[in-house]
Amino acid sequence: MRIDILTVLPEMFDSPLDCSILKRAQTKGLVEFHIHNLRDYSTNKHRKVDDYPFGGEAGMVMQVEPIDRCISALKAERDYDEVIFTSPDGERFDQPMANRMSLLNNIIILCGHYKGVDYRVREHLITKEISVGDYVLTGGELPAIIISDALVRLIPGAIGDEQSALSDSFQDHLLSAPDYTRPAEYKGWRVPDILLSGHEAKIAEWRHEQSLARTRALRPDLLDE
Repeated sequence: MRIDILTVLPEMFDSPLDCSILKRAQTKGLVEFHIHNLRDYSTNKHRKVDDYPFGGEAGMVMQVEPIDRCISALKAERDYDEVIFTSPDGERFDQPMANRMSLLNNIIILCGHYKGVDYRVREHLITKEISVGDYVLTGGELPAIIISDALVRLIPGAIGDEQSALSDSFQDHLLSAPDYTRPAEYKGWRVPDILLSGHEAKIAEWRHEQSLARTRALRPDLLDE
């Protein structure tokens, strides 16, 4: 998988992409990250990529030209499965979407900033808009990191135990069951006996019941879906 990220704050990606699963996946050749500074595509002598909005509204808006120049340059080199814009009014990002997108080969993620982007970008250059939640952030860099992490960990070989990803919360529209490890008792707090029984079928039944109970109590909306 190749992920091209378009941003005005490329330095925000230095640390997140250089540790843990994201670094391991790059080392193994499973994913390539390419960070593009949109200021490099500006024709303004001060490398500006924003301007005042027509109509007099407060805030600044990212211009269409630098974004178009960057996307066009990338598309001239290869085909892309999706050109994504991170936006609070986009489609809600969830595990099923992550599962589908982890199968893609090449994607572009445009990180918005300031008041947003010239709407012509969304009308003519973007193929998919994604929201990571019903709130507003300073820019799209953090959502781009969230999306990247969620996709990359699903690529076979990215994590040590591939079955672990398949048992995560939301994979079956349920929250995951509680997990425990050694010691079996600590300060009088005991691990449920069923997990120490070695009876795989009963343990699986217990985990499913716990998943249902936790989902019903904490995220009943998932059961409606």
